[in-house]
Amino acid sequence: MLDIKFIRENKDIIKEGAKKKHIEVDIDALLGADEKRLELLSRVEFLRGEQNKMNNSIANEKDMALRGQMIGEMKMVKDELVGKEEELKTVMTEWQGLMLTVPNVPDMSVPDGDSDEDNQEVKAWGEKPSFNFEAKDHIELMTNLKMVDFDRGVKVHGFRGYFLTGDGVRLSMAIWNYAMDFFSNKGFIPFIPPIIVNRKTFFGTGYLPQGEDDLYKTQDGDFLAGTAEVPLMGFHADEILKEEELPKKYLGFSPCYRREAGSHSKDVKGLIRVNEFYKLEQVVLCKASHAESVAYHEEINRNTEEFIESLNIPYHTVMNCGGDLGMGQVKKYDVELWVPKEGKYREISSASYFHDFQTRRLNIRYKDQSGKMNYVHSLNCTAIPTPRILVSMVENFQQADGSIKIPEVLQKYLGKDIIS
Repeated sequence: MLDIKFIRENKDIIKEGAKKKHIEVDIDALLGADEKRLELLSRVEFLRGEQNKMNNSIANEKDMALRGQMIGEMKMVKDELVGKEEELKTVMTEWQGLMLTVPNVPDMSVPDGDSDEDNQEVKAWGEKPSFNFEAKDHIELMTNLKMVDFDRGVKVHGFRGYFLTGDGVRLSMAIWNYAMDFFSNKGFIPFIPPIIVNRKTFFGTGYLPQGEDDLYKTQDGDFLAGTAEVPLMGFHADEILKEEELPKKYLGFSPCYRREAGSHSKDVKGLIRVNEFYKLEQVVLCKASHAESVAYHEEINRNTEEFIESLNIPYHTVMNCGGDLGMGQVKKYDVELWVPKEGKYREISSASYFHDFQTRRLNIRYKDQSGKMNYVHSLNCTAIPTPRILVSMVENFQQADGSIKIPEVLQKYLGKDIIS
């Protein structure tokens, strides 16, 4: 959520930002509702003051006739106050709803574009493998090695279902354990957060109201989170932090659930796009400084790049265009891994910063050295998701006999150097 004062003073910038993100928002309607809100607030406060003054006057008035007249006048004030309070309640509901539709302003460096097809490559790393045999895709490789069972996964779960089995499980756990060590060494505190999260926290992180179709909902009206970012951002909701405690650097490990609504025909085979998976997520809370947000954004994205480089998997990093940014994101990078059989890169990580968009909604603040209260800035970045990383890993490290060579850094966690 943006500051209404900022919106009033920069309505044209807000409109251009929304246009760049391809998000429809009626800023003029919001400002109209805001004007009504302020008028009604002023009138309600005035009437409450008048009512208090009249109460005191009536209490001190000895003349019963005059006192009766004053009571009559106060009733008129009270009736108007009740009416204005009801009117204010209606306008506040409209105003709050419109405020939730206003997207954050993208950074000037964000390129124009309609979708992920228009994202711009900013870096490429690694040597793509050249095979002297007919390469297989991850589905065939992992099925032959009894690392996954898709048929029974569909039988039990339905569309996008899978069972990881045997070395598919062991390799996933090796990746988790290595990632826990790697990112802990970067100063991140590990968390296993609750993944059933209330509506308020989803609103706070900006996944509601726009993204409800992609969420699994419980009978109690809560939701299953698609990323540990959501509960981790709720961890400090309605708290005032100490400036010297910042930055907060958290590493969340959790199951994740996404309905993938609207993507029924996309990536239907294998482990690219599934409804349930596991993910380690970097979350950072820092001081209210654009320069700090930019610096930590580069840092957390680089953390993931370094992790991928340590696995020796070819990748490239793209800067997301305006049409591929979410409501709250100021800027985003995607790291995408090379998938040999498809001959293309596939997303493995996203790194975003939000300024105070999320923390205003969640009311996470800190007091600076001058005593001024500020909203902290928030950032997040995928550390690594499983099983998606298995797609590029097994395809890049496949051998002619169908076995999988294990990246050196994972061998001590897996206990072997090849899956065969």
